[in-house]
Amino acid sequence: MVLQLSTFHWEGGAGVAAARLHQALRNAGTDSQLMVSEISSPAPHTTAWADASWKSRKAWGNFVLERLSFLPYEKDKSVRFAFSPAVAGADIADHPLVKQASIIHLHWINFGFLSMKSLEKLFALGKPIVWTLHDMWTFTGGCHYNRGCERYLSHCCYCPYLKKPGEYDIAFTQFEKKQRLYQNTNLTLVSPSRWLDNLVQKAALTNGKPSRAIPNCIDTNFFKPGDRIGARNALGLPADKRLLLFAGANTQDPRKGFTYFREAMQDPDLAGTEVMILGKGKPENFKDMPVKVHFLGKISDSAQMVQAYNAADMLIVPSLEDNLPNTIMEAMACGTPAVGFDTGGIPEMIGHLESGFISKSKSPSSLSEGIQWVLSHNSNGAISEQARAKVLQHYSEEVIARQYSQLYDSLLHG
Repeated sequence: MVLQLSTFHWEGGAGVAAARLHQALRNAGTDSQLMVSEISSPAPHTTAWADASWKSRKAWGNFVLERLSFLPYEKDKSVRFAFSPAVAGADIADHPLVKQASIIHLHWINFGFLSMKSLEKLFALGKPIVWTLHDMWTFTGGCHYNRGCERYLSHCCYCPYLKKPGEYDIAFTQFEKKQRLYQNTNLTLVSPSRWLDNLVQKAALTNGKPSRAIPNCIDTNFFKPGDRIGARNALGLPADKRLLLFAGANTQDPRKGFTYFREAMQDPDLAGTEVMILGKGKPENFKDMPVKVHFLGKISDSAQMVQAYNAADMLIVPSLEDNLPNTIMEAMACGTPAVGFDTGGIPEMIGHLESGFISKSKSPSSLSEGIQWVLSHNSNGAISEQARAKVLQHYSEEVIARQYSQLYDSLLHG
């Protein structure tokens, strides 16, 4: 049995990716169990660590303690959730599922689910560990994305996220702990993008460790092309406008690059288009957009997400740092082309001038050029077909489950 461990369940990019992989493996006949901190909705072969009210309180307490422990060090509140000290977490080493597991498969485990001590106890069991990285935390001194700092290539210290960066700051300390933790562990690192796998191979903490790139997966029978007019009617959107979709868990997160999108929309050639926005935020955040905005808020229902993708002419992803965004995969599976910046794993997903357009990072004019290219080249649906074909070939459940099954077999049978 393979035990998948994830803080979140069907929530956030990493939580969704972990749940989808678990589902794909089960469908392919692999005995996968998923343990999350707390379950968002009942699901087969899925267990919450917090399966009693006192444990729910403990899970919340661990999250609070984890954040409070960073508070005295944080540079300002904009970095509050961008660095995880991993000082608080659940001890799951004696959990029945952990004892039964032949392989322990970690996903995103921060925010009070597993601490450095929790990991130490898990690793001490001597079982093969597979760790799918959903950001850079595994090989840094605590940041989830490095924002240009390259000290993780040698040794973290003088961390730019801290109020008082120093030679022996908390990034230095966590780096040292991870170094000891990884030393004698049967650890295989998996990155959803080749971009992240390349960083894994360069990082001081992980170079020399077995690593590979295996993308996240998606249910292509659920995320599929549908009736555009019907989708627009259901969401109260105009039937006759060209609609550009921006979807971010937090639209105000600077990492998602919304300001570049706003600037791109000032191009007079885009004056006739309108914008759909999904995610956390408030309508007033978008009042200075130069075109009409349809703010749909946060959508948790997957069927509604499919409608949103089908309603849009394209997805815009101006992220400044990103691994392998689920939104791109979901949109393309629905036959909705994507335009994104040349950052992280995005260029691996969007075939430039085939299934979408890759724009120069931080360039509103290049973003505008990409939007116009898709609008002018997709009138017959050729770009949409290419987008769907790319997902079927590289990200379908069957394709990814097979790659993970082969990895598990190689770890168990050499």
